[in-house]
Amino acid sequence: MSGDHSYKLLGFDNVLLPVGDLGTAVGFYERAGFAVGFRFDEAGIALLKVGAETPGILLRQEDGLGHRPPSWPSPRLWIEVTDARKAASWLAAAGIAPLDEPIAVATGWTVEIADPWGNVIGFTDYGKRPELGRRP
Repeated sequence: MSGDHSYKLLGFDNVLLPVGDLGTAVGFYERAGFAVGFRFDEAGIALLKVGAETPGILLRQEDGLGHRPPSWPSPRLWIEVTDARKAASWLAAAGIAPLDEPIAVATGWTVEIADPWGNVIGFTDYGKRPELGRRP
């Protein structure tokens, strides 16, 4: 739609990922290097921190989701890191197999992982275009 809007898009709030078991999901993401901002088991939610930003990844337990990837393609969430190839090695050493070898992209490198429910997280760097990236 074009024209005058009565609101403005300001930035991201939390990204919600459905999971079948909150404890298993939190353990997986902690092994992947995420810090837990908060966890409310009674509500079936936990927030993972992403850098120093206030928004994060909100894991939400969904009844009946099970412990398997869905039968449909998953959206992908990419998170900026300082070095995606080092991230791939670190993840593999932590027992989390990347979906594939790191791939070259226009800005640098990217490696992706999937949690037990098929949510895909990419770790991407700006090695080729550092002027576009965040400063560590």
